[in-house]
Amino acid sequence: MSNQLLTLSNIENTFRFRRLRSNQVLRDMYAESSLNLNKFIYPMFVVDKPGFKKEIESMPGIYQQDINYTLKEIDSLVKNGLKSVILFGIPTTKDELASEAYSSKGIVQRAIKAIKAEFPQLLVISDTCLCEFTSHGHCGLIDGEHILNDPSLELLAKAAVSQASAGADMIAPSDMMDNRIGFIRQKLDEAHFEHIPIMAYSAKYASGFYAPFREAAESTPQFGNRASYQMDVRNIREAIREIEQDIKEGADIIMVKPALSYLDVINQAKTTLIIQ
Repeated sequence: MSNQLLTLSNIENTFRFRRLRSNQVLRDMYAESSLNLNKFIYPMFVVDKPGFKKEIESMPGIYQQDINYTLKEIDSLVKNGLKSVILFGIPTTKDELASEAYSSKGIVQRAIKAIKAEFPQLLVISDTCLCEFTSHGHCGLIDGEHILNDPSLELLAKAAVSQASAGADMIAPSDMMDNRIGFIRQKLDEAHFEHIPIMAYSAKYASGFYAPFREAAESTPQFGNRASYQMDVRNIREAIREIEQDIKEGADIIMVKPALSYLDVINQAKTTLIIQ
């Protein structure tokens, strides 16, 4: 043992990795990845039904609830250190034009105003999509069973501007229509919301993992599926192209979804695009 230690002591420039593992403070300081409340975003599903609160069966502990119950839950969350929420709205009425998505009196817009009035320090992110508001459950306008891309951009941008007008701190387009980030960015800037960041669902794969969300947001498609606009699970290079395009169009934050099963895509995006 003594001979071995003597030999080790003579090795020049040997880095002892355990030096930075010797106590919790050093481990925390040296951590390359960390999770804390600054990074968590809490999903909330706001329903346009006064006095309504119902636990989502496939998401235990998460509720469909009205604005008042939402405010009560946020009060508890803020007291425990949470700093960000993302809002999904469930309107009373749905139509083919997703009218409630961009109405100034829509459930999301009213919820944003109520939350920011009571919790101005809370970062409120608004999911920007049409599926919760369309009668057919798809994320864009339809012609028969065809999902229309460019006409949908107009409504998505209207929703984004309406949400920003209500006080949203960040817009999160989750629809996967082509070129929607650039279109939304342009319309936000024209409405003098150039300071509002966009968190893009850039590589959103078609996945069975969304089933609980579809229950929570009551947005199951009434025909077909979302494979014509959400990404093919077999493609990584395409995901990098999607991410790269969203960044060029003005996305401030990009997202890979669902994250857990696409860690390879996240890694490739990080190493290829040098995303911080």
